[in-house]
Amino acid sequence: MFKLEPRPAPSKVLTLASPLIALAITVVIGVVLFMSLGKDPVAGLRMFFIEPLKSGYALSELSLKATPLILIALGLSVCFRANLWNIGAEGQFILGAIFAGGVAMRATPETGAWIFVLVLLAGMVGGMLWAAIVALLRDRFNASEILVSLMLVYVAEMLLSYLVYGPWKDPAGYNFPQTITFLDATRVPKIFQGFRLNIGVFIALAAVVGFTIFLFRTFAGFQLQVGGLAPAAARYAGFSSRKALWTALLVSGGMAGLAGALDVAGPQGQLTPYVPLGYGFAAIIVAFVGRLHPVGIVFSAVLMSMFYIGGELAQSRLGLPKALTGVFQGMLLFALLACDTFIHQRLRWVASK
Repeated sequence: MFKLEPRPAPSKVLTLASPLIALAITVVIGVVLFMSLGKDPVAGLRMFFIEPLKSGYALSELSLKATPLILIALGLSVCFRANLWNIGAEGQFILGAIFAGGVAMRATPETGAWIFVLVLLAGMVGGMLWAAIVALLRDRFNASEILVSLMLVYVAEMLLSYLVYGPWKDPAGYNFPQTITFLDATRVPKIFQGFRLNIGVFIALAAVVGFTIFLFRTFAGFQLQVGGLAPAAARYAGFSSRKALWTALLVSGGMAGLAGALDVAGPQGQLTPYVPLGYGFAAIIVAFVGRLHPVGIVFSAVLMSMFYIGGELAQSRLGLPKALTGVFQGMLLFALLACDTFIHQRLRWVASK
């Protein structure tokens, strides 16, 4: 029978090239998928890899979608490096949007532009509070952060539905489940007129620099990574596992909440039941494809945004189902995991006794 055994020395070149190999495998599978659906594979691949880069407007939309993915994936990379599996970033994203929307709805026509900062801070607080529930249950009762964070996503969705169908519903909104449209003072400032791209992209790039310094140039980042790679060594060195737990989850929740605030106060402009866009789950793939490195996360977020836009274009122009975006995301993650498995392990035939 076949058996996997660890390689003595995994190839460093293949380890770095693994995301590119996984992307190539995804493209090949995509070609087969398009052909099986009776569509021109060249036209299908053009929707995913050419059209999102074709014009200034397309690039602005690409950056707009990449911004929340970068922010959430940065926070998740801290958790994953600390060996904490925060799977509920989507719920923290929603709570960030709720808190940001609550502040935005308090604005009046006389409110100054300073409230925009409060909107973003409120989003971060909302995400951190939702992640704090996970940290508390893990810290005090040793509850699985995977299950708790994931289940809290559905609680967040129900809370959002309650608000937009109930106390926060716009009385002049023709009974649609939505809040009032936020005033201009609370909206994220746009960079160019005629484009939806806003200053959130600069916030994301600043966060990339900040997280690079935090993870690789600070003692706190070193403590987190040692705790994740070698818990016994971390305990021997006197590093606090509780501090690492709370720091990682609060940072991750804060970044997801910030992404929710930027989204709801940016392109959406109000709270609706459709605030959850799947960014929290897609960011898990972004983090791993980017090798949990802030710079790599930028490139993987751009790639994932191309999948989002390509899926929308394939639906409108080629008549393909919207679920194709999720299919490409899943294939990329599956191919990456398969590549990593065979890079670090080899398949060997062992004769059965």
